[in-house]
Amino acid sequence: MIYPTRTTASVDTSMLKETSSTFKRRFMVRLVAVFIGGMFLDGYILGIIGPVTGPMRSDLQLDSLSLGMIAAGPLAGIFVGAPLAGWATDKFGRKPMFLVDMGLFLLASAAQFFVASGDGAVVQLAVIRFLMGVAIGGEYSIGGPLLSEFSPPKLRGRLLGLTLIAWYVGFMMAFIIGTLLHDAGTPWRLVIGTSTILALVLFLARFGLPESPSWLITKGRREEALAIARRYVESPQMHHSITEEIDLRRIQEAQAAQGRTKIKSASVGMLFSRQHWRATLFTSGFWFCAVTPYFAIATFADDVLNHFGFGGGWAGGVGLSALATAGVVTTVLLIDKLGRRILTVPGQWLCAGILLVIGLWGNAPAILVLALFLAFSYFNAGYTTLTQVYPAEVFPGHLRGIGMGFAAAFSRIGAALGTFALPWAISNIGMGPSMVAAAAVALLGAVLSQWLAPETKGRTLAEISANFSH
Repeated sequence: MIYPTRTTASVDTSMLKETSSTFKRRFMVRLVAVFIGGMFLDGYILGIIGPVTGPMRSDLQLDSLSLGMIAAGPLAGIFVGAPLAGWATDKFGRKPMFLVDMGLFLLASAAQFFVASGDGAVVQLAVIRFLMGVAIGGEYSIGGPLLSEFSPPKLRGRLLGLTLIAWYVGFMMAFIIGTLLHDAGTPWRLVIGTSTILALVLFLARFGLPESPSWLITKGRREEALAIARRYVESPQMHHSITEEIDLRRIQEAQAAQGRTKIKSASVGMLFSRQHWRATLFTSGFWFCAVTPYFAIATFADDVLNHFGFGGGWAGGVGLSALATAGVVTTVLLIDKLGRRILTVPGQWLCAGILLVIGLWGNAPAILVLALFLAFSYFNAGYTTLTQVYPAEVFPGHLRGIGMGFAAAFSRIGAALGTFALPWAISNIGMGPSMVAAAAVALLGAVLSQWLAPETKGRTLAEISANFSH
């Protein structure tokens, strides 16, 4: 006999397995892992160049200008890649651009193995590192929105904050691995090319990921968005958020049909419209003011601390890096419990005060100056964690990629300014005034955040963007 019910039961069981809580949790773990892996790779790529600078300089006969071009390549690439990838991910979707971006990582990383030794080597390596920077910028503006759009509101802050921990770990691991390989006599091309292995793993792991329901809603593809939510999303809060986004989109379409408003495609110009300028000003300004003094002080930690009678070894860059990592971990642990504003605003006022004391108290005891710099590193890294959270939350779905990309690109201006201006400032105006200038930047960030930083803890993305865009 034939028992039709057995076939039906088999199909139902398969569907239940595919949409079970276990399946959804595994998907979320995979999504978090591939994005965190991308940020680890970002830090690794930027950090791996340091241990092999000597062999590169000798092999390629590099002067200071050529070495600077190679080192600055990723920074310039981020400036270009972040807004470009942000525009592309809002136009073409998170899913395809997430894969394309890691494909660029993979190709550029592998190209490092084949850098020539003669004429043109500097240009080759600078271009390759520039393309890797473009991919790094893409990770900010593609992966951040994708992760935020799948994350439950009660975990979103922690999951986004984890990415900065991954960056720090990647940077430190690059230094460790690069040093060990260099000491073992490994050619410098193989050392910097080690990033290819991780890039290949992450590229393959990104195949098969679904499109973001939030992005589908912005394109009017509501049924697809609901189907993906039912299959991959476990959190009832997330289902509610997606329903809110659908309702909001319907209202926008109805208003457009009545001629009251017009639905426009994502563009940089829209970031400065009446509805969205607050989100743009806050995210880009906050990010700029957070990283400018840190990049200056961390990059030249030994020189700065030596000036005050303390420098080198653990007390220098290692100590500052360790406290920075601790600050990020603290924020990640507390962000979804205490909220965003309390971890953003007070720390900026405190860091501005710390830098002002260092700048004005010229004959302060060396041990006190060291303690102040360590405290600055801890609290600055704590609120810098929010640079990975706020841009992925406050922009509406149709601008989330380009908004985060613009903020990331603008922050690179601060990173470059801090890195290149501090040596000049120390030589021309002195250490004290240089620290006062850094304090002024931190103070500007504190004022901006006091004015504009929203509290987004536990709120859906639709609710956040609706309240912040007015």
